[in-house]
Formats: sequence, structure tokens, C-alpha cells
Amino acid sequence: MQPTTPGVIGVIGGSGVYNIDGLTNSAWQTVHSSFGAPSDQLLVGELDGQRLVFLPRHGRGHRIPPSEVNYRANIDALKRCGVTDIISVSAVGSLREDLRPGMFVIVDQFVDRTFAREKTFFTSGCVAHVSMAHPTCDRLSVHLKAAADACAITAVKGGVYLVMEGPQFSSRAESELYRSWNCDVIGMTNMPEAKLAREAEICYASIAMVTDYDCWHPDHDAVTVDQIIRVLNANAGHARSLVKDAVPRLSRDAKRLSCSCQSALEFALITAPEARDPELLARLDAVAGRVLRRSAKE
Repeated sequence: MQPTTPGVIGVIGGSGVYNIDGLTNSAWQTVHSSFGAPSDQLLVGELDGQRLVFLPRHGRGHRIPPSEVNYRANIDALKRCGVTDIISVSAVGSLREDLRPGMFVIVDQFVDRTFAREKTFFTSGCVAHVSMAHPTCDRLSVHLKAAADACAITAVKGGVYLVMEGPQFSSRAESELYRSWNCDVIGMTNMPEAKLAREAEICYASIAMVTDYDCWHPDHDAVTVDQIIRVLNANAGHARSLVKDAVPRLSRDAKRLSCSCQSALEFALITAPEARDPELLARLDAVAGRVLRRSAKE
């Protein structure tokens, strides 16, 4: 059974994933956001008849460090393209012995340790509080795990992603601290990305590609960029294969229209309508248009 309204799948490519195989009718398009410039143009096309939008998180050529990514503009631009489901791909270090380099983790929880990033669309003039108890969409994650299995990719469903500020890697003390918190992987990019996707009422799932053991493992050297790149090059093809297999599964998913992620703002706005800043509301036309239009009619 097909959803009555076709969805649009967005893919945010992290380190090592700068394109999508098999796209047809594709073109790089400039999408303007009211929150500034996205990381790059967006590659819009079709994959097996399904509309798909790809955005390289760091820009083509990996120009932008994690702390300088305009996460708000990225999510806003994807929303303006009609994206309903986001598959986020990122490189991570492992904080567990059994999560070996080369494996994938389909993340379901985050610990946000970032501090230098804009983390919400809802600033002074229109305040909103969304739930992040379950920060990823389990509906998407189930499809990603099925796609990984079909592609013979070793992937673990479920895991805690510690998001650090970067761009430097962890100290040994930090790495051991995060392990004591029962975190599973560590990276620099999924926050505030996941929070903003929730505020924009977009379903979000995270594929974390393990490249190293951070710096805690006594039998492995401290993480270096050349080490990461070697594993990334091996894994990038797997990531693209996983996405390609997942897309038709998502296209056929009749549960999308009833997914709670897509009504996250239903009771989130707390600022009284008469106290809302018109300029901010104008910037929120894509992110919160559904609830703002309804509120204007009431």
C-alpha cells in the first residue's frame, strides 16, 4: 500500500559520502534558506522513481568543519524541497570493543556535548519545546537495518552517539569518560542536526560508519585523519548501497503519514499568538508552516 501523498527522501552525506549512485533526472540546485546558506547546492533527482534530495554536509570537497556547518539552513533547505524523511550518514569512532572499524551503527540515542552551534529554529519571539526522548525515527531505522542485511553489511540497530564539538579529536580522559557513560560511538555532526529535524517535523535516522577506536583502545593507535580516510573509502560504497536499497522500502511505507515525527510541533509552540515576532514567523514559513497557518486561522 502506497501513502496517499508521496514523500521525498533526503540524504545528508557525511565524510566520504559526497554523491548518490543511480540518481536520474538529477541536477544541483541552489536552495535559499531564511537561516543563511546551506552547506552546498542540493542534488535533486529520482532513484527508482522516488524523489530524492542529497546534501553534502561539509560541502563538496569537504570545505566546512563540523562547528561551522549551518545546520539550521541545511534542515530548512531540505524542508523547502519537500523532504519528509532524512537519512543521515556520518563517520564515527567506536567506544566499544565489539563495534569494530568497518561496521555500521543505526543510532537511536544521542548525548549532545556541542556548545558552539545554533540548536533551534525557535528563538526569542516564538518559543517551542519539542520532545527528544526518542531522537531518531524507528520506522526509518527498521528499514535501514533491513537494507543493511539485504546488502550483507554488518550493522547494529541501536546505539548511543556522543556528539562532541571538535574539530579536534578526544583526549584519552574524555574518551574514557564517554565510555563510562555507556556511549557507543563518538562523532561531531549529528547534533544539532537531529534536534532541528525534529523541530522541522521531518523523520530522521542516522547511519554511523565506524572508522576507528577513538583513542581509548590500548591495542590501537590514536585516531588520525589518514586512518579514517582509509576506512571511509572502503565503507563509502557500502553506505551508498545501503541507501539505494533503503529507498524503495521507504517509498512503499504506508505508515509514513501517521508517523509521530511529522506532528512534533502539534503542541510545542508556547508563545501566545499575539506575542509572536512577525519577522521570525516569516523565517519559519517552511519549518513550522503547518502549525503557523493553522494558528492564524484560529
